[in-house]
Amino acid sequence: MSLVLRNLQRAVPIRRAPLRRRVEMLRAILGVQKFDLGIICVDNERVRRINRMYREKDAPTDVLAFPFHENLKAGGIPQPAFPDDYNLGDIFLGVEYIFQQCREHEDYYDVLTVTATHGLCHLLGFTHNTEAEWQKFLSDAPEGEADSGGAGPAPGGQAAAPERGPF
Repeated sequence: MSLVLRNLQRAVPIRRAPLRRRVEMLRAILGVQKFDLGIICVDNERVRRINRMYREKDAPTDVLAFPFHENLKAGGIPQPAFPDDYNLGDIFLGVEYIFQQCREHEDYYDVLTVTATHGLCHLLGFTHNTEAEWQKFLSDAPEGEADSGGAGPAPGGQAAAPERGPF
């Protein structure tokens, strides 16, 4: 199925082709390439508004995920009953925020890929609903993996569903 990659911001120049290739590879590895997926790149103002609306946090963030399927068990692959339900959901990447958080030695497209992966994990049922859960993830992650996104402690990365509010 399709991967829709939209750039709705002008704050940070972005080449969509490298991100698209990496996300397509990730979808194949995870076995979810038959599902539609939307990735929307936004600036700090837009991601802040979305974060405020769905998570009641008035701050920009790196990623917000809006799953199509509710109540997936962590790591579960949806089992749609109808062809129109082959959709994982949408991931909003705060590309301006991500760019601002990148360290000097980090490749921006590597960080975008890690952050998109984080969002995809939320679409597949993985969550961290509290700061404590995020800190536990950071402390349990292998050396270098937890900070590879460059976004600092859990600013975003929460899954939120428009109809039922944030996780």
